[in-house]
Amino acid sequence: MAALQTTPPSVSVAIAALVGLAIVGGLLGATGSAVVRRLGNPVGKYRLLYAAVLFPYTLLAYAVFALTGFGAAVLTPLPAAPGIVTGVLADFVTFLAAGCVWIVSYLPTVRGIRDVRDVDLATSTSIWKMTRYVIGVSALLTVVLAPLQVLTIESSPLVLAVGIAALLVGMLYAAPWVIAVLRSTSKPTGDTADRVARLCDRAGLTVRDVRLLDTENEERAETLVRGPPTYRRLFVTSTFLDAFDDETAAALLAIEAGKLRTHVFEIRVGTVLVAGISLTASVSGIGPRWPLLGLALGSIVVGFWLARRQIRAADEYAAEQVGRVTVADALSEYADAHTLEPTRRRIPNPLSVKVALGDRIDRLRTAPDS
Repeated sequence: MAALQTTPPSVSVAIAALVGLAIVGGLLGATGSAVVRRLGNPVGKYRLLYAAVLFPYTLLAYAVFALTGFGAAVLTPLPAAPGIVTGVLADFVTFLAAGCVWIVSYLPTVRGIRDVRDVDLATSTSIWKMTRYVIGVSALLTVVLAPLQVLTIESSPLVLAVGIAALLVGMLYAAPWVIAVLRSTSKPTGDTADRVARLCDRAGLTVRDVRLLDTENEERAETLVRGPPTYRRLFVTSTFLDAFDDETAAALLAIEAGKLRTHVFEIRVGTVLVAGISLTASVSGIGPRWPLLGLALGSIVVGFWLARRQIRAADEYAAEQVGRVTVADALSEYADAHTLEPTRRRIPNPLSVKVALGDRIDRLRTAPDS
């Protein structure tokens, strides 16, 4: 996957490329952070900076490393090894290099997000946790993609795309165990376990087990449910249990339950896979180009619309469980806990998979009880 050319660059050229891309990433992070801190709703804008600027730049850096054979170049001084071993190691090095670009890009934003959220989060702690995450993800992606090394160069790009899609879906369903490896987690006990069980029961959320995510001083009050239908695992941050009372916590968990029932996550993943495979088939000349491009764009628009529709349906489910006002208040408290300003849109963004938080709150407060 990483060594896509037969003559990789020299080690010095590869290192120079890494340093250059990292410097540009650091400048992007510093400039973006300086701009975001002066805007309204800076916490929300930081999330947009990560998702719309820094992450795509990291993907671009990975593409550059992969296309130029960065991993193979770095491994050149090492003793010769079987081709499959060299390929896997090259992939790991390439993923690590892209991860380094991400860390350097992320570093200048730590102070800014700490100031706008007014949290006591040491830069060293944040970078260490991000570094651990990058190493873990790099190792995981290398293991997951290793089977693709057996595919020959002449293999169809469409077959390769389908293979990657299948592996990614498998990895997503393995998330309950993957997250536990990449993050510091613990099993709730005693009163905490009893409280979580009561909250899940009130929210109508059925899971196989629960893990607490240690957020230390990050103060991220989040919940996440991942896993196949037969094994759902709930992840709850320690801040979530400290920041919210039972009524608010139950309402937010009810929204998670609603998302499971309306298959929001599966719709998002399916949309990306259909669009990605269609786009790959189009650019590789497999099938009619323009109809496939239209299918890729159409699947994104329709899939994202359906995802937004199902999020609203999840809110309705939560309202049935705990009451409309309670859910609206819970979303408002969630925004306050993260220093977020609930945004509103007159016209929905067709390329957004989320519903503006302010619109969700307004809808819950104004819609009549059924």
